[in-house]
Amino acid sequence: MGRTKSSTSQTFTAEERAAMKEHAEERKKEARRASRADKAAAAERDVLDKIATMSDHDRALAERVHAIVRENAPTLAPKLWYGMPAYALDGKVVCFFQNAEKFKVRYATLGFNDTAKLDDGDMWATSFALVNMTPEVEERIAELVRRAVG
Repeated sequence: MGRTKSSTSQTFTAEERAAMKEHAEERKKEARRASRADKAAAAERDVLDKIATMSDHDRALAERVHAIVRENAPTLAPKLWYGMPAYALDGKVVCFFQNAEKFKVRYATLGFNDTAKLDDGDMWATSFALVNMTPEVEERIAELVRRAVG
């Protein structure tokens, strides 16, 4: 039986490799910060800076998501996660915003990790396509975020 040679460049897309590099840089940056308060303030600045670099449409969505999360789940700490705005509880990411442009897809995504308390029977959604921000969408996001930390 012959061995096949696999390389990272064949396994991951360029966008995925870039996200992994961003994550490594984020971890290095976090480790260099001094106090807990300094780390929290810098992490929020990092998230806001990342949002500011997004395309107009993605930026508008991300800004609203950020505001909704901060208002409805103040226990969640903003942080960058694989180059995306994310919100963590006790260091574990609960939810994140993936802008459409990052992975060259047609819609942004609001995603939830397994630490989110969204359980609903034997099957439930953990990510949501986000195309436009309406009052109904804002209320749905607020409800999901509150449940996620509830």
